[in-house]
Amino acid sequence: MLSNRVVATARRSATTLSRHLATASTQEIGAGRNAALLLSGAMGCATLIAVSSADGTSSLRKSSTAKCDIQRKQSGGDIVMLAPTKEPATGILFPRLCNGMTFVGCGVRVKWGFVKVYAVGTYMDPIAMAAIKKEGPKEISEALLDPMYPRVIRIVMNRSLSIDKYTKAIVEALEPRMNGEDLDKLEEFKKLNPPGDLVEGAEMEMTIRGDTMLYKNSAGGVGAITSSVFCRAMCDVYYGADAVSPAHKEEVVKGVKSL
Repeated sequence: MLSNRVVATARRSATTLSRHLATASTQEIGAGRNAALLLSGAMGCATLIAVSSADGTSSLRKSSTAKCDIQRKQSGGDIVMLAPTKEPATGILFPRLCNGMTFVGCGVRVKWGFVKVYAVGTYMDPIAMAAIKKEGPKEISEALLDPMYPRVIRIVMNRSLSIDKYTKAIVEALEPRMNGEDLDKLEEFKKLNPPGDLVEGAEMEMTIRGDTMLYKNSAGGVGAITSSVFCRAMCDVYYGADAVSPAHKEEVVKGVKSL
């Protein structure tokens, strides 16, 4: 929860921004919009954001959502809030944006045929996928296996699980896909996760760009692994022929088309 002092500061900042937008030039209004986005993001989606419309007027809008999913309409110039997407098997929500990338699909990781361990979602860079999204499912699937296409893999736990079981499952999925190369990176991955159990709702993020994976663990700690072999294997785990969540892969392929 935000403290009263922080919220009051946000209100004053938003009010000042709104007054400025009312008299600003077109260029200044564009900068003001960006400032409003930054203010909203820094506040964890505070209830007030400053927006401007096509006729040059400005106002403060109250958000009824809890996620920082902001997108401009193509006409009118307003900033609007987009609702998160619910993963159907678990009910877990995925925001529209994550680390600057756009949501394309989600699914559930199931073990032993019935245990819903976690929900997993993918976010892609629309610019990087601009050409690929015009292709068919086969070409999109092949592109998803290439870590040169930036993406975020976001995992949200649906149940409690020991960190050892979580890392063991991922390492066991990665190792045969690495063909004996860079296996020391598996130990690096284990060390990026703090000891202790993962609770329901715990989140992990893997941001893959080329040969580097930036990893945010459940405690918010961030580390990196640099290995093209590791990153390609991680892509195969979630988007390959034997993906750990077939439903997730299917939704991602469809979602890329609508980027």
